[in-house]
Amino acid sequence: MTYRLDGLAGHFDDSWGMLVSGSLICQCLDLSALAVVEAQVASGDAGGTAIAWVLPSVDTPDTRPPPCFGAGMDILVLGGTQWVGRVVSREALERGHLVTCLARGVSGQVADGAELVTADRSRPDAYDAVKARRWDAVVEVSWQPGFVKAALAAISAGHWTYVSSGNVYLRHDEPGADESAELQPTTHLETVTREQYGPAKRVCEDASRERYGDRLLVARAGLIGGPGDHTGRSGAWVARCARDPHGAVLIPSEPDMATQVVDVRDLAAFLVDSFEKHIVGTFNAVGPVVPFSEWFALARAAAQHDGQVVTAPSAWLVQQGVEEYMGPGSLALWLADPAFSGWSRRSGAKARAEGMHHRPRAQMVADLLEYERTMNLTIRNAGLTPEHEAELLRLLLKPA
Repeated sequence: MTYRLDGLAGHFDDSWGMLVSGSLICQCLDLSALAVVEAQVASGDAGGTAIAWVLPSVDTPDTRPPPCFGAGMDILVLGGTQWVGRVVSREALERGHLVTCLARGVSGQVADGAELVTADRSRPDAYDAVKARRWDAVVEVSWQPGFVKAALAAISAGHWTYVSSGNVYLRHDEPGADESAELQPTTHLETVTREQYGPAKRVCEDASRERYGDRLLVARAGLIGGPGDHTGRSGAWVARCARDPHGAVLIPSEPDMATQVVDVRDLAAFLVDSFEKHIVGTFNAVGPVVPFSEWFALARAAAQHDGQVVTAPSAWLVQQGVEEYMGPGSLALWLADPAFSGWSRRSGAKARAEGMHHRPRAQMVADLLEYERTMNLTIRNAGLTPEHEAELLRLLLKPA
């Protein structure tokens, strides 16, 4: 229904509990027509409390999506005790927003200043403590379709963000592919294993669009890295150089091979921007494309590595059983399979056009080294063990 506020035409949006009129946003506390209500008015940088008449109007209803507040928003993060959710929470808190995290509370701590609502998302009462509130924005990161669908059904929000993945795409062999690329088929499963990760993310995207439509931002993240990367993938090379700064190091002999890592802090900043500016749509939230030679040079410089650099052709590394990209016995970020020639070259132009910013790679690598030192430079989910690397170096350097 359309209303008039002090002579200004506006519309009331039931899902937000909000009267909107041009630049005026009035949070209504009593929705009775022909009644005096107390409203919080925000216009530009000004704000205050006003008494206003809310009267029926014959003006044409305003069909624009309800705007989000620029500051002091009430944000719900589904998760928030580890990695992406915690960094998004921290970014939002630093900008003056209120943050509530719904999680089991066993994987880690929420960001300082956030409120933790303890809940098990596998239970039917998981959202009882949060479903009665009108959230300005919600962030969802889960890849379990059952969890995502239940949250969408229970929670009301002015803006919804779903953190998806480049794994939703069917193919990864097209450098420069954008958001229009063909997607994975869906899965009918409500609970999935890692083998169904891509199809499950696709299902979660589709369910989010069905529920929130033009109030939804989908961020298809690439490899997320930066300080806090518990997987060790983004920090593997700088940690390797720091572990043995004077010894020989083995790298693939493809200097132009692409790397593409999005700093978790830059991703979080873009997501919080989307709440504040009501950015909606589907975006490849990926980092800049950087040649491997440049990434490795930054790692060497940060770690002050001055040892010998030994290169090996990809075909030889594959023959020796070295794993690609991640996992035990791997060379981090290295991809030899032609089917993945576009994995680290996906277009992020659309997100950049909406203001997504990427900090200098040198700063990111330096910060990664600082974090990896707190992890004792351990090899986690990427990298060769010293013994494995030493054996490969012995084979490469032995006299003919």
